[in-house]
Amino acid sequence: MSESSSTTSEGLAGSARSHPVFARVYTRVAEMSERRGGAEHRRKLLAGLSGRVVEVGAGSGANFSHYPTSVSQVVAVEPETYLRERAQQTAATAPIAITVVEGGADLLPGEAESFDSGVVALVLCTVPDQQRALAELFRVIRPGGELRFYEHVVAHSKWESRFQRLADATFWPHVAGGCHLARDTTAAIEHAGFHFETCERFTFSPAAFLPPDPHILGVARRP
Repeated sequence: MSESSSTTSEGLAGSARSHPVFARVYTRVAEMSERRGGAEHRRKLLAGLSGRVVEVGAGSGANFSHYPTSVSQVVAVEPETYLRERAQQTAATAPIAITVVEGGADLLPGEAESFDSGVVALVLCTVPDQQRALAELFRVIRPGGELRFYEHVVAHSKWESRFQRLADATFWPHVAGGCHLARDTTAAIEHAGFHFETCERFTFSPAAFLPPDPHILGVARRP
């Protein structure tokens, strides 16, 4: 949920979003998730990164402590006011230089091909227009650069995917900050023009009161 979490990449850059109740609830769930294995997923997500990185939907900064020192700079985009303030506090103690900015996934900061890599972690479930967000990432990542992704996705089984779609059409986006359970993010990444190098699929539950969902974690490259 990070973009969900933050409602994190909704809107144009420069348009602050405020979802104070959800942002605080999400922060607590994210802390539970880290203890249940989420921290290891984030470590794997970021291992080996280098150069200049844009992170979309940074939330409260859960990724920040996992960036390797080979990264020269992170520009972390977060539209939700409370989460952005938390991320700025977290960035102050990070092992690398991180600049937290207000903005959304549909209009990222930076010139075309100005980043070596892009990072999305539990974000693409919530962006209002997933293909537009991925098109923006494709624009700002240089040719040969990487998209690192860690997302929950639609299930393969018919009964589970039907439940996900029913939840998306009724209550779930309203209680989960705009999150959608049934997005086929794997296909969306490929459709945006990225080429998969690795894509691990697994189930994970971020909290004891939430059922396990299918997740993907891996690397796609901009040709």
